[in-house]
Amino acid sequence: MSETSLPGHFTGLARLKLFFALSRTPHGLLDMCTPAFGALLWLGHFPPVQTIVIGIITTFAGYTAVYALNDVIDYKADREKAAMGGFSSSGNDLDNIIVRHPMAQGLLSFKEGLLWALSWSLLALIGAYILNPVCVLIFLCGCALETLYCILWRVSPFRTIVSGAVKTSGALAAVFAVDPQPSGMYLIGLFLLLFFWEIGGQNIPNDGFDVEEDRRFDARTIPVVYGIQTANVIIVAAVMLTLLMGTVIFYLSWTIHFIGFILMSLAVGVYLLLLPALRLYQSGTRSHAMMLFNRASYYPVALLVIVLIKMMV
Repeated sequence: MSETSLPGHFTGLARLKLFFALSRTPHGLLDMCTPAFGALLWLGHFPPVQTIVIGIITTFAGYTAVYALNDVIDYKADREKAAMGGFSSSGNDLDNIIVRHPMAQGLLSFKEGLLWALSWSLLALIGAYILNPVCVLIFLCGCALETLYCILWRVSPFRTIVSGAVKTSGALAAVFAVDPQPSGMYLIGLFLLLFFWEIGGQNIPNDGFDVEEDRRFDARTIPVVYGIQTANVIIVAAVMLTLLMGTVIFYLSWTIHFIGFILMSLAVGVYLLLLPALRLYQSGTRSHAMMLFNRASYYPVALLVIVLIKMMV
């Protein structure tokens, strides 16, 4: 390990950035739009200021904790990757804007990472309880599923299904935070929308980008087990289901039935998801896998913007 990679080399703001890198905060901030989208689309108006403030703090804490939890659980596997030259070809992955897996690279200690994850988890639990005790249960389920997802890395390619469920937890909790008795149909629609978006736009494309590295470490991902071509077929199918649910969810809400906003949802889905997914299907290249992953990361942001526009007109 070089001198510049020692934990003590980073101080002040630079060291704080390592902790946010552990939690993949740039990507986490984009994911935070999913709870806001889910809650506002269902409610149709802004909740009380107190709910907004507590909700933002709780959401940030929750995503910060869960992303850090991923690296805490995967610490040994990530250390093995780092020791064998892994993380050297991260490309333009949004998860690597700061630094990739700082604990595994020796920039943070395991104890520091664990305390970071536990501290944010505690804050998320407190905020979730204040909003609605149901949110506590959803957060704990999300953490348990994230743990299972990490454990299955060398066990089963169907871990991607677990990942899809994890990504829905924040939005489902947000709906319960603003309405203790939301529509079951709306919750199912929201779950399916984010479930297929995660599988087709995030998880499998990211695994496709890492396929060579995953093969070296005997990982059991969709691209490794079933091949790139099959993985890309699954991606296109999941993306098309995402676009379908992206229109259905507006019909299931209380507020947005105007065809213009539904068409806007379809348009952003085509641009951010379908077009890059089709390019990936045609080329099968790692660069197009990362293009899809990065562009799909902005899909929740785009949906939130559509809802905000509708609320302001």
